[in-house]
Amino acid sequence: MSAETPFEGVLRQIDDTVPFEPGYYNESYLDRRITARMRRRDTESHAEYERLLREDEEERQALMDALTINVTEFFRNPEMWDALRDVLRDRTSEQRRVRVWSAPSADGREPYSVAMLACDDPRIDESRVEVLGSDISQEALDSAREGVYHTTRTTDIAEELEPLSDPDRYVERDGDTFEVRRAVKRLVDFETHDLIRDGARDPFDVVLCRNLLIYIDADHKGALFDTLEASIADDGVLVLGMTESVPPDRSDRYEPIDKRRRVFGRV
Repeated sequence: MSAETPFEGVLRQIDDTVPFEPGYYNESYLDRRITARMRRRDTESHAEYERLLREDEEERQALMDALTINVTEFFRNPEMWDALRDVLRDRTSEQRRVRVWSAPSADGREPYSVAMLACDDPRIDESRVEVLGSDISQEALDSAREGVYHTTRTTDIAEELEPLSDPDRYVERDGDTFEVRRAVKRLVDFETHDLIRDGARDPFDVVLCRNLLIYIDADHKGALFDTLEASIADDGVLVLGMTESVPPDRSDRYEPIDKRRRVFGRV
C-alpha cells in the first residue's frame, strides 16, 4: 500500500471531522476550495493545514462553507426560467398542488426565484406552489431564511431581478440592499439536507439540481441520480445545469421538455 500523500491526509481529516463527503467530489474541485482556505489562513503546506483542521473547529466550519456554497444568483440562466414558467402554468392549471425542490439551494436565490416567478405570472396560481430549498451548509440556510441580499462590485441584484415585471413587488430595496418580501417568503421553506448522505425526499413535482453534478466524481454520479430520481414524482420534472445532462444509461427514463435548457420530464 502506497503512503498517504499530504493532500490525501487533508481529505482524510475532512472525512473524519467535517460533515462532508469528499469522496464524492472530483479532486480538482476539492483542491481549488482547499487551496483557497490555505491562502486565507496563510498555510503553506497540506500537512500544516491538516493539523489546523484537526485542532481548529472554526476552520473546519469555514472549510465546510467553502466546500458547499457555490455561485448562485436570481434567475440564473434566464432562458431556463421561460421553460419552467410553462411547467408551472401547466401544473397549477390542473388544480393541483405543485411542490418544487431546489437542491442545493445555497443562499436561497434559486428557490426565491421560483416563488417570485409564480407570483409574477398571472397564469400561474401561486397559492398552489410550495417551494423547498435545502443545503448542507447551515450558514447558507441562515442567510437564505433572512432573505437579504446586497449589490456589490461583482453582484448586481437589480440586474438579476430584471426578468420580473415589477421587482419592487417582491423585494424591498434600500440602496444596495434588497430584502425578499413576506409574500414571497411564505411560499418557501428551508431545511438541512445532504443529497449524498440523506437520500431521497418525498416525491416532488419539480426538482432543480443545477450545477452540482459538474463537481461530483464520475463514479458517484449514478448514486446521486438515484436520490434525485426517487425524489421526483412519476410525472415530475428534473432541471439540471446548462452544462449538465442526464447520464446516457438513464436517458430512456426522461424525455426532454426543453433539452437545450436542460428541463426533462420523467417517463
